[in-house]
Formats: sequence, C-alpha cells, structure tokens
Amino acid sequence: MRVIIVTDTFPPDINGVARTLSTLGEGLERRGHEVKVVTTVEATAPGGLRREVMHSMPLPGYPGLRMGFASLRQMLEILDHFRPDVLYVATEAVLGIAAIRAAARRRVPVVSGFHTNFQTYLEDYHLPGMETVAQGVLRAIHNQTARTLTPSADTATMLERWGIQNVGVMGRGVDTELFQPSRRDPELRKTWGADDSTPVAIYVGRIAAEKNLALAVRAFAAFQQVQSHARMVFVGDGPRLAALKEEHPGFLYAGSRSGEDLAAHYASADVFLFPSISETFGNVVLEGMAAGLGVVAFDYAAPRLLIRGGENGWLAPFGDENAYLEQVRAAASSWNDSALRAAARQTAFDLGWERVIEQFENELAAVRHGPALPQ
Repeated sequence: MRVIIVTDTFPPDINGVARTLSTLGEGLERRGHEVKVVTTVEATAPGGLRREVMHSMPLPGYPGLRMGFASLRQMLEILDHFRPDVLYVATEAVLGIAAIRAAARRRVPVVSGFHTNFQTYLEDYHLPGMETVAQGVLRAIHNQTARTLTPSADTATMLERWGIQNVGVMGRGVDTELFQPSRRDPELRKTWGADDSTPVAIYVGRIAAEKNLALAVRAFAAFQQVQSHARMVFVGDGPRLAALKEEHPGFLYAGSRSGEDLAAHYASADVFLFPSISETFGNVVLEGMAAGLGVVAFDYAAPRLLIRGGENGWLAPFGDENAYLEQVRAAASSWNDSALRAAARQTAFDLGWERVIEQFENELAAVRHGPALPQ
C-alpha cells in the first residue's frame, strides 16, 4: 500500500501522539509499504519517513504545538504526486479537513484517528461552554471518513455517544528495549538529592492545565505525609512550566527528555503520579510500567486496561480526588515493593508495538478494499 499520514505533530515534537504516529509509519515501511507524512515540522536528522512540511502557526495558548494549514489545491497536488491507496488523518483541524476534502475528490479512502480530547481542554484555555459545539464539529469531520480509530474503549464509547460512526479501538504499544528498569542511574538520582533509601515520585508529560497538575501537587504532599524525605521530579515542558516553578520551587524540573535520557529518568524514579483525567489512552503509563514503576492513576483509558490495583500499580475511581490521594499514600508505603514493580514491568512487556502495527495495517487495508466512501 501507499499510505499518507496527515498530522499536525510529528517528531522531533515530544509527545505521545508524535511518537505513536512515527512508530506506526515506520512499522508500515518495515512491512513493505510506502509511507509519506504530511505535517508541520521539519526533520532534524537524515533518514526516516518522507515528509511534506506545511505552513503552520503556534496553537493559541500552547506555543509548543502547531496548527498546520493547507489549501485543497495543495492537498490535491500531494495526492496526485504520491498517489496513495489510503490516508490516515490524525488531526481534526485545518490540515486534516483539507486532506479529507482532497481525498474525497480523488476517491481515496480515509481512516481518521481520535488521539486527543481537545474538546475537554476548552475550559482550561478560557473557552467554557464550547464543548458541545466542539463535539458537533468533531462528529462532522470524523463521519466524512470511513473509519475512526481511537486508543481506548472508554474513548470509543464516548465517540459513539456523540454520533460518530464506525469507531474502532486500536491500542498502543511500548518499546520495552528502551524503557526498562536496567536504565536506573544512581548518578542521576544523586542530582535529585536521592540515595537508595529516598523515594522519588515522578510526573512525565506536558506541563499544561489539562493535565490536572494541581492534583499532582496535592498528591506529592500526600506522598510526603508517608515519606517525608521523598523527592518529586517533573519531566516535560508546556505553558504551565514557568508558573509551576515559581509556585513550587522545591520540586525538581527536568524539562523535555527523549530517547535513552527519558528512559533513564523513568527508571531512576520509584512511583509515577499520573493525575490526568483527559487522556484518550496515556502512553506514558505504559512507558512508566515498562521502566518498572508502579503508577497511581484514575480508573479509565490505559490505566483501566493495564493496572491491577495493589498488584502492579494503584487505581482510584475516575475523578475521585480523595480516593486518588489515598492511593498515593498506599503507593508511598510500598514505593520499593519489588514484586509490584516487576509485575508492572511484565504487564508492559506483554504489550509490544508489533501487534498494534499489524492491526493498523489491517485497518488501512480493510478500508482500501472496503465499501463506498462517505459522501
């Protein structure tokens, strides 16, 4: 197959969507398919997937991410030159809409991806009351495609409730060679002021309002009620980073990390605090578990699929912050439980990327040979 992936974010961007799409595209190429990426960001190293870089602007309120722009004419030219068999559109903004319209003109089937709960971010970014409008827009976009893929059953149920048709669940995988406990680094821990007897809690992800960071702060306070000498490390960047540093100078801030450096940060910690309630999946949960961390999370999306409370991590009922804090205290009491951490690692080890890439390949092939396209 000849496949075009359309996305506003792609490496070197550091986020779960970018990593996922890069892994899927490279996996298709290993299986003998031709892949081109239409995106907003230049490659920083030679090699990798072919890409067409489009004009873009920073996302309002979130300068670390961009929104791509393309006219119908531009997208038609890309399709006519590459002649794809199928498109995978992973963005529901201007770039994705142009791609869907062009594909309809050329009778190329489209699979869309629902990767991010942007409609839940509107209140965080000072647009309250717009969620219903956003749902209608997303429904209209996705129902122009032959299939919509999303990474968790929770999100699939939500999309079906909105009236989005032909929704499928395609989970996520993790690179267990990269993320593993053996990357634990005593020297890195020393820079955090931690020795073998010092518990380290970690948060990995965007430093942004939608990640429920206020609860992360409260959670570490609860952790310290049990382990007064514990340390807290934030890994990531985002629009709330400067304010968080100012408000909580006692925390450790590692900034954005990637590759082996990111893997060492995971493995050098002890407990992963994941307070978000806005994920479609939560790739970082898998990465943390692969590194041998017990994760404290709410019972939805990836945590619901992966975590068995008290056995390989800790779960709280969705949205119940008091229950979440109780689970954090339990994690603080068991921060060095080797059996729990080994069980977390084993759970992730069973979830490699190859099964996901195979499903992605099958989904695209089915649409390519499937029924007539939506009008």
